[in-house]
Amino acid sequence: MIKNISSFIKNKPALAVGFLFCTTSLLFGIWVAAIPGIKSRLGFTDGSLGLSLLLSPLGAITGMLLSAKVFSKVPVGKWMFGGYIALCFLVILQINAIDRPLFWLSLYLFGIVSFLNGVAVNATVNMMEKKFNKLFMATCHGMYSLGGTVSAGLAVAFFAMYISSGRQIVIVAAAIILVIFLNRNLLLDNKDIIHSGERLKFPSLPILGLSFICMVSFMAEGCVADWSAIYFKEVLHSPKAFISLGYAGFSAAMTIGRLNGDALLSKIGSKKIVIAGSLIAATGFLTVVLAPLVLVAIAGYVMIGFGCCCIVPVLFRASGNIPGVSSVEGFAMVTTGGLIGFLTGPSIIGFISEKAGLSKALSLLIFMTVMAAIVAWQNKFISNKRSVSEENFIELQ
Repeated sequence: MIKNISSFIKNKPALAVGFLFCTTSLLFGIWVAAIPGIKSRLGFTDGSLGLSLLLSPLGAITGMLLSAKVFSKVPVGKWMFGGYIALCFLVILQINAIDRPLFWLSLYLFGIVSFLNGVAVNATVNMMEKKFNKLFMATCHGMYSLGGTVSAGLAVAFFAMYISSGRQIVIVAAAIILVIFLNRNLLLDNKDIIHSGERLKFPSLPILGLSFICMVSFMAEGCVADWSAIYFKEVLHSPKAFISLGYAGFSAAMTIGRLNGDALLSKIGSKKIVIAGSLIAATGFLTVVLAPLVLVAIAGYVMIGFGCCCIVPVLFRASGNIPGVSSVEGFAMVTTGGLIGFLTGPSIIGFISEKAGLSKALSLLIFMTVMAAIVAWQNKFISNKRSVSEENFIELQ
């Protein structure tokens, strides 16, 4: 892992894009810890909060419809520079919203920008892998997980210093915007127009399979992000300073797994990684649901993190190399499923929780992750054999 990280850090263009992955989760870690306060301040129930969160997937669908037009006109580097700064301001708006309409508007815009940002950075990483003849995807997603771990720890420290979530997000966002500005030349050097402007095609069944697995993986991650703090507070009655530790354990496991991901994939194979990872995540959710103590629940979230860590990098790499489909089309198709899962999953959990309780609601993820393992086992685009192009890569190990 040390050699992998060292090689990645030395590649400044890849590191600049990798930081953008980190940016999203740095913001999310603060958002996770802020959710209980937002719920209380704006008078949401589990059900009404879940319904509100549906505005983000609606925004993601809007982003999907806009993606062909946007990326046929705007260079990918220019979008990455502006898109991630915009994301910072949107999360500030979400956490500090003074009323429900403002909160709802920020959620919708967040969905649009998140989708377009996701397509931009993953398409860029795919191009960089070919340009530099190295594998970066798992490491870049490891940067995302690292950001979540850091921000969850920051939230704990901020709360200990009696700094409110509203001020926390301003501090973190300001630091992020500064780093993005300092890296602007590296980002703006990516001048590619990454889409022809043609409308997205309806995906084939195997591509829908990739999208489904991505949906489940992102759904699991979204539910950990949006409901772990509430689960710790309202079900396990955890002290306020500990409510972020479920997400922190999850993010730490994701970070460790992804920073070793490229080496693991070359030894074990993509299909085995996705199948085994889905089953480990299912076991983690079962542990969380049955946990009698906070420490047991944290262990469950760690298992979920290790299970999910390499699934998305496998899917995004596969989607960028589908015969007859452009990389942007592939990423858009698969990312659509992922973002819908990430953003609708918490809403679905909210609806079920309203009727049956949060523990039973989270049980849905056990079934979904098992289904993902079955779909991965049958999908032809996920293989234990590496493609010719992958064989030519100099792996970061």
